Amino acid sequence: MARKKQAVVNFVMFDVFYQDGTRTSHRKVPAAEPYEHDFEARVKATIEAQDREIAEKSGRPRGPIKSIVKSAG
Repeated sequence: MARKKQAVVNFVMFDVFYQDGTRTSHRKVPAAEPYEHDFEARVKATIEAQDREIAEKSGRPRGPIKSIVKSAG
């Protein structure tokens, strides 16, 4: 049986700073998104969607995002 080719998904990592002073590091966003038109808004929307999913599972919501910075490395 032939193997299916796996799609290569590259990610760009971001550090997220929240208004309450907390920080999360190395948040993954698919690489295609940061290079599209209006990428900052798309990156923020992707991370906010991830935060909502995490909050649903943990029961602890995140505060509003203060800033997003591409991770070093």
